[in-house]
Amino acid sequence: EVQLQASGGGLVQAGGSLTLACACSGYTCGEKPIGWFRQAPGKEREGLAMINGRDGKIFYTNTAKGRFTISSDSAKNTVYLQMNSLKREDTAVYYCAEAISTIVVVPVAEFFRTWGQGTQVTVSS
Repeated sequence: EVQLQASGGGLVQAGGSLTLACACSGYTCGEKPIGWFRQAPGKEREGLAMINGRDGKIFYTNTAKGRFTISSDSAKNTVYLQMNSLKREDTAVYYCAEAISTIVVVPVAEFFRTWGQGTQVTVSS
């Protein structure tokens, strides 16, 4: 079983950028897709993007499309989420998680497990 550690959050002004990192440790890192999610106070967890390290397939939800970029570095067992043109409504705790199966192709929270502890992103105006 893998363990995931999300990092890179912080305070950023609207219009700025941040790159989050999801470091994976464990024997089976890279075997299943990794997804990025976020959860704002009082809201449900929202899927953003996912990447399959085996075939390189990427999926973005409409929320992430155009401003966020997911990538992976297999040598470092790390998946990144670059976020540009940040808005106040992007303020949330950001999580990464491993899919329950290699056939998962969309970042829906119910299809993921092994959640990292989350990293806070706060966007100020």
